[in-house]
Amino acid sequence: MPVGMSPQRFDELVSDALDAIPPKLAAAIDNVVVLVEPRHPEEPSLLGLYEGIALTERDSSYAGSLPDAITIYRDALLDICDTEEDVVEEVAVTVIHEIAHHFGIDDERLHELGWA
Repeated sequence: MPVGMSPQRFDELVSDALDAIPPKLAAAIDNVVVLVEPRHPEEPSLLGLYEGIALTERDSSYAGSLPDAITIYRDALLDICDTEEDVVEEVAVTVIHEIAHHFGIDDERLHELGWA
């Protein structure tokens, strides 16, 4: 059964996950906005999504671009969790997973590292 949680509490967990990023790594995150939405409209079970150009792929043509976006999907995450502790863990994993994409780390490498 999905965990019941207010949108405000869920937003706090996303914020906490972002705050847990080591300062040197957080300082390297560039031109990214983090959003929370209920579900991805086309893939309702998707937990998170990075949309943008990874740091490893940016060149001089990136200048002036709109921010990249990391979207965390609240309802999909709540669906897979049984307790609030599960939500805390899954939100942290999902945030880290999507930030890793910003740094150019693909899903295969994330699986190898245990962050998939």
